[in-house]
Amino acid sequence: MTQLKPQRNSTKLNSKKSNSLDSRVSPWLARILYPLGSYLVIPFFFGKIEINGQENIPLHDPVIVAPTHRSRWDAFIVPYALGRLVSGRDLRFMVSENEVTGLQGWVIRRMGGFPVNTERPQLSSVHHSVELLKQDREMLVIFPEGGIFRDTKIHPLKRGVALIALQAQTDKSSRGVKILPVGIRYSKPYPGWGTKIKVDIGLPLTVEEYASNSLRQSSQKLTAALQESLQKLYED
Repeated sequence: MTQLKPQRNSTKLNSKKSNSLDSRVSPWLARILYPLGSYLVIPFFFGKIEINGQENIPLHDPVIVAPTHRSRWDAFIVPYALGRLVSGRDLRFMVSENEVTGLQGWVIRRMGGFPVNTERPQLSSVHHSVELLKQDREMLVIFPEGGIFRDTKIHPLKRGVALIALQAQTDKSSRGVKILPVGIRYSKPYPGWGTKIKVDIGLPLTVEEYASNSLRQSSQKLTAALQESLQKLYED
């Protein structure tokens, strides 16, 4: 799982070949995988799982879930802690293009994941993300650090989360956009059998409070606020 990387000298996205995206959650597959993962696979494989702050999950507002990224297991732990069995909302993951091939890609696409070119993100990815934020029963998941880090510190965040949130906030049908910081920690750098997990869900950031006439300044301030929120979760 990964995150958008804006081009170095511009916040503009690649508009070439921006074919529309289509992604959706398979009802039958979701009915199987959510209970299977939540009641059998995760409790059986891992040791103690501590989850704090589930009361902070918005139940209706447009939400981008912004977790730290420490393992590929995060793709299972985030739905376990925040997904439909907890909040009544499905999670839609933005993933890199190389993760939607083969059997893994088949599952990801049918669970609502969609690809993005992380080096040259296209407008279609942003537009699709904004459209997803209009869905009351879904939340968008983007890992803001941009990759998996095996240590215990918060790494500099990419601005893609902020850019998408601000773009969605300008849409009249997507007002009240929130960014939900989530800290995930494992007792081992490479989680295995019996690994302990701690998930801390912070207070949501209200995107409107950071919006201004300058997209660059707004995205910088919003990204800094998200970085600070994630840092506090790791310090608790």
